[in-house]
Amino acid sequence: MGEETTTLGTITISPSALATIAYHATLTSYGVVGLAPKNLAEGLAMTITHEPARGVSVNYDGEEINIDVHIIIEYGTRITSVADSVANAVRYQVEKALGMPIHNVNVHIQGLRISNPD
Repeated sequence: MGEETTTLGTITISPSALATIAYHATLTSYGVVGLAPKNLAEGLAMTITHEPARGVSVNYDGEEINIDVHIIIEYGTRITSVADSVANAVRYQVEKALGMPIHNVNVHIQGLRISNPD
């Protein structure tokens, strides 16, 4: 993915490393309760392995980096505000760590969760 050649050698950044950064940025965003699998196969794999970047996929086509985040938000929060906050947090943290611009951060709302059923 991101490659840089220095006098000491080559530095390569894997998509799973960026997915982990995006995962942690998402969890720290206001209104996010958790991340959700994007499909049934990922949901089954998630129960077997505890991958730190579940619910996040990073696509790199040689020129552009696109990140998809599948989240569950708190019931009663404004959906668009939470989605914008997640997209901005992920973009900022990944660009800060990588030093390259991110083309798209797509936030998919997979569900709502009621934490306090009063």
